Formats: sequence, C-alpha cells, structure tokens
Amino acid sequence: MSSTLTRPATTGAAREEVAPRRRTRIFALPEARWAAAALVLFLVALPLYLGGAPAWSWGPLFAAVYVTGGWEPGWAGLRALKDRTLDVDLLMVVAALGAAAIGQVLDGALLIVIFATSGALEAIATARTADSVRGLLDLAPTTATRLSDDGGEESVPTGELRVGDTILVRPGERIGADGRVVDGAGEVDQATITGEPLPVVKEAGDEVFAGTLNGTGALRVKVERDPSDSVIARIVSMVEEASETKAPTQLFIEKVEQRYSLGMVAATVALFTLPLLFGAALQPTLLRAMTFMIVASPCAVVLATMPPLLSAIANAGRHGVLVKSAVVMERLGQVDAVALDKTGTLTEGTPKVTDVRPLPGSGLGEEELLRLAAAVEHPSEHPLARAVVDAARARDLDIPPVEDFTSAPGTGVSATVAGRTVAVGSPTRLLTGGTHRALAAATALEEDGRTAVLVVADGTPVGVLGIADRLREEAAATTAALERLTGTAPVLVTGDNPRAAARLAGEVGITDVRAGLLPQDKVTAVKELERAGRKVLVVGDGVNDAPALAAAHTGVAMGRAGSDLALETADAVVVRDELATIPTVIGLSRRARRLVVQNLVIAAVFITGLVVWDLAGRLPLPLGVAGHEGSTVIVGLNGLRLLADGAWSRARAGLGR
Repeated sequence: MSSTLTRPATTGAAREEVAPRRRTRIFALPEARWAAAALVLFLVALPLYLGGAPAWSWGPLFAAVYVTGGWEPGWAGLRALKDRTLDVDLLMVVAALGAAAIGQVLDGALLIVIFATSGALEAIATARTADSVRGLLDLAPTTATRLSDDGGEESVPTGELRVGDTILVRPGERIGADGRVVDGAGEVDQATITGEPLPVVKEAGDEVFAGTLNGTGALRVKVERDPSDSVIARIVSMVEEASETKAPTQLFIEKVEQRYSLGMVAATVALFTLPLLFGAALQPTLLRAMTFMIVASPCAVVLATMPPLLSAIANAGRHGVLVKSAVVMERLGQVDAVALDKTGTLTEGTPKVTDVRPLPGSGLGEEELLRLAAAVEHPSEHPLARAVVDAARARDLDIPPVEDFTSAPGTGVSATVAGRTVAVGSPTRLLTGGTHRALAAATALEEDGRTAVLVVADGTPVGVLGIADRLREEAAATTAALERLTGTAPVLVTGDNPRAAARLAGEVGITDVRAGLLPQDKVTAVKELERAGRKVLVVGDGVNDAPALAAAHTGVAMGRAGSDLALETADAVVVRDELATIPTVIGLSRRARRLVVQNLVIAAVFITGLVVWDLAGRLPLPLGVAGHEGSTVIVGLNGLRLLADGAWSRARAGLGR
C-alpha cells in the first residue's frame, strides 16, 4: 500500500549529483573527424565544379575528399580482404576510384562522402550507447554507511561491502547494495528497477535494490548480494551482452554483397585476361573490361536501397520518430510481435486523481474533500501529494494554509487546517480496529487498480481519493493497430503489480499480461517470443526496459521522459511521446521495403541489359556510363517519393485495413 510522505527537497539535486551525464564528444571520434573533413571539402569543391571553374581549383579538393573520406573504409576493406572477405566498403572505394578514372569525379566523391558519413554515424551511436551504460553504474552511490557490531558507523566505498554487512540508508540517500530491510520504514523510489510510477513502502523483511532512492525514514539494510552482482550491475551486463551477441544487422542488399562482389571482380579480371591470352589487343580489351566494371558496379544497387530508407527516416523524423539508421528502418517493417511496457509507455507515467469519494455522513462534497486533502498534502513533495494538489488546482480550488505539518513513514501526513486536525495517507494504517465503510471504499478502489488515499478529519474518516497512472488517449487504438499489423495482440511486460497491470490491459485490449517483472524477466519474455520464431518489437522508456530494448529485434523508446540508457539503447525514439506514431512508422517501413524491391528490380534490369550488351556486342563506354548513371537517377528519384508528407498519411491510413 502506498502512502503519502514528504519527499526531501534535495531529491532532484541528488539525482543529478549521482548520475552525471558523461557523453563522448562527437569530434573525439576519428570517424567523425574524417567524415566531417570529407563533407566540408566536398561542399567547397561542388560549386566550383558545377560553376565551370578550372580543374586546378576543384581537382585537389576532390582528391582530398577521396583521401579523407576513403582511407578508413578502404583500409577496413583491405583488412577484411586479408581475412579472405570482400566487403562492400572496399568495393565502393574501388568503384569511386574507377568513376574518377573515367572522368566521373563528382560521382565518386559523392559515394565516398556517403560511406564516410555512414561509418561516422555508426561510430557515434556505438559510443553513445557505451556512455549510457557507464552512466547507469553512477545510479549506485559510491559510498555507503556501514554499521559495525558495536553500533558505530563508517563510510566505506560500496565496492567494499560484503554479504552480511548492515548499512544505514538515511532519508534522501540512494541504497548502496541489494539487500533486505532489518529495521526502519520508508518509501523507496525504485522506478529505475521495476518501472513502478510510485514509491513503495519498505519495512523490515522487504527487499531493496542498489541505486534506488530512499524517501522519508531511515532504513537499516542487510546486504544480500555482492555489489558486482546487484540488479543494477546485472542490467549493465545484460545490455552489454545483448549488444555484443545480437546478430549483425545488414541491409537486404548487403546479405548478397559477398557473392556479388566476388562475382563482379572475377568477371572483370576474366574479361580482361582471357582475351589477352588468346591474342586480343590490349587497348580494346582494357576498355571493355573497364566498361563492364562500371556498368556492373553496385552503385545503382546501393542507391536503390538507401534513398527509400533514408527518405522514410526523414519523413518519420518530421513526425516525431527518430529512427537511428537505415538498418533500423528496414527492421521495423519485419516485426511480427510487440511487447509493450506499461508505465510511461501505455500510460503517461504521472499519477492523477481519478476518484474523489466523500463518505456518507461526512457533510463534505467532492470539492470540500479535495480542498482539505490538498491543503495537508501541499507541503509534501511526494508524487501522490503532487497529484492531489494538481487535482485541486485543476478545479480552481483555493488551498488553505496549514499548521503543525508532520509526516510518518509508511503511514501518511497530517496537519491542522482551519482548526481541524486532518490526516491523509494509507487506509490500513490510519484505520484502527474493526471493519469500516472507509476501508470498504478503499478496497473497492484498489480492486479497480487504483491507489487509495484516506482522508481523516478530527479522527473521523471523511472520504477516499483514488489515484492512478493515467492511460494515454491513443493507447487502445495503438494496441489495436499493432495487432492488425503483426497478426497477434501485443504482450504487456511490466514491473508494476499484477492488479494494476491487469486493469490497464483490460482497458486497451491486451490479454497476455506479464507483471511484476524485473529487467532480466523482461529479457526472458522477449527471448521466449523469439524462440517461437517471432521478430519482437519492444517499446519502453525506463532503465529497467533497456536490457529488453537491446535484446529485441527492434527497440523503441518513449523520448519525453525516457531514461538516458533507454534512449541510447533503443533503435528508434518517439520524441514527442505520441504512441500512435509507432504503428505508422512500421507501416512506413514496409512501404520503404516495397520500394527497395522495386528499385532492385529496376537496377537489375539496367545492369543485366548493359552487361549483356557489353559482352555480346560493343557497348561504347560513354553509353555504358550514361546507362549506369541513368539507372542510378531513376532508382534515386523513386526512393525519394517517401519524403512527401502524403507517404506518412498513406502509411497511417493503411492501418485501418
């Protein structure tokens, strides 16, 4: 049972002090520096080239683009070649150099810039994820107050705590280790671990977790796990493990890059060497081989893939969904199962007063009851107290001043309001002996999944307030849309209590409810779905969701109140917390995948036709270049269709079918 307590005013400051942001600067990464240099050089050279300036003005600049942007992917390709692997990076560098060799300097430079920028973005994403994983460890305090057998206190690093030690956790402090309360009472904010929106009362015998925040009331905690095995440490381990073991993601075309690349290189070499062995002249043989390399190069194929995905990313970004890469955009369209978090995802993550119920005979109406409760709660900073005060202000009620404000851990708050002694808090604690109508009213609210708060005036119960985390308006429609898209109803995975989870699931139409889950339990639920052959999309917002976001086929984080770790671990972020955009972006991804297939067919037709012409006849080099570049332009323009706002509207409209 949650009760209203005073939250220390230093909570926010403590949170910032304990968990500072440690982000890798973008230009601390060499990939970012080289890509930026290549881009700047390209932008300087481009107007000179297009304006007809002499070659000496733009030639060295384009050459510098090739060096700054191409040396890293080229070197990576050579290292892969040493391991008997031919990757697309080396092939693209060779294609860019080949384009320059036949006078297509601009095309080659553009290809180099695209690949250098792609590599830089991947390096930045990797570094930011590592930053957030390191920052998660800062949630646990660096020191703890250990109690000795003779009752003395000593401050020790949390890393030195051992199983069996007893630590003292004062109000406003973070708990230093996983353990069990042996003495004291208080309310602990453990949203980082379970995602529960409200602090939980902890008394003797209750389990607590490292990194969670103690409210009012001192706790004596017996350490039950080594700090290296705490739940926070295991979250870090799970995120790192999931990131390392997750199957390498590849775009559709990259799945065949090895065979295509090897085949193209082998064919080019054969087309050059075999005729020479049979006495052919060098110049026409070299020209035919070079023409073949140009028309068979995968430039058009790569551009057939990227523009639709990048256009979809840009369109989604305009509508509040940040998709982190083309790979992610492609994967979004593959999902066929969805796991949704509750607090902060399907709900707003902020408790609201849902019921104001004066008791018969109290002589109070709803507004008088709410005004009394808000007056007593006003000095408190507890989330429930803020909910009560906000509800009174929403009704434009004046909140009278109070005197003699007190707070009792695990019980509630009390004060004198206009000469009346008023207490607000837990019904089971404020009611003593026998069955009371107030207890029945509170029980009815709790059975509906709400938190009940009792109001007592001069020792007599006068009313009950119901408080709950409010469901997002679009939650039910989003759940239904996801079910239509994937063919199966979403699964609810939450650390909240089963009763609250079941109530919310009933409102949105979810039947598979998995409640009371710790972070590792959410990962287990995701892996269970994956073992059944499903490609799982996980949607969450908290630290406790990060391992599941990392382990899933695709992870989406709610951005407005999402934790740093969730935002960095997720593959996509709903920036404005508009839940309805998730099924829309999945629909947009599927449209992008269909355009990719269309473009690949177009590119294949052009490449096949030009290659056959070159092998069976005499394809002039300028015509081969024109055909190759023409196919590139066609597939590029076709992919850019998804930039239009109409593409987003059509993706949303398609959800109804």
